[in-house]
Amino acid sequence: MKIDPVEIIRQFYDSDSTLFAILVEHSTKVAEKSLEIAEGVAHLNPDMDFIEKAAMLHDIGIFKTSSPKIGCAGKYPYVCHGYLGRELLDGLGLSREFGLVSERHTGAGITLENIIEADLPLPHRDMVPVTLEEKIICCADKFYSKSPKKVDHVMTRKKIEKKLAKLNPGHAKRFSAWADEFNL
Repeated sequence: MKIDPVEIIRQFYDSDSTLFAILVEHSTKVAEKSLEIAEGVAHLNPDMDFIEKAAMLHDIGIFKTSSPKIGCAGKYPYVCHGYLGRELLDGLGLSREFGLVSERHTGAGITLENIIEADLPLPHRDMVPVTLEEKIICCADKFYSKSPKKVDHVMTRKKIEKKLAKLNPGHAKRFSAWADEFNL
């Protein structure tokens, strides 16, 4: 099956909307960073075509969430965008791996323990990257914001780790391990 990520995004977003522009710009940066990371670990044989396409689709569920700063007017909390994106991608009949990238990229992955302890409005299951490709995309995503005020800013590893540590120390630890593995 030939997959055109931008055409898939257009199925859910008005291509003339600000949110579409924000999503495609962010996703393009994440895809480029993901490919850069993957090239650095070419000896691990990452699936470059999959990484590029899955990185473009990782945030497809944001429109279903409430995040006024970026133009999202949905009914769900933003933390839900990953599993909601998985539902959308699974519903299109794409390979299961695309949906898993969407579901597992939030933070540095969200464990079942995180969900229960923080009483997050998420399905009760681990949502932590497992495959090399998932880890690469999750890691790359942390370098870029969707906020219009920060669109041209690239986060440093140190700032990412600090931000993730505030969220949960486990997130920062996972990200740091990946960043070490990927020589970031």
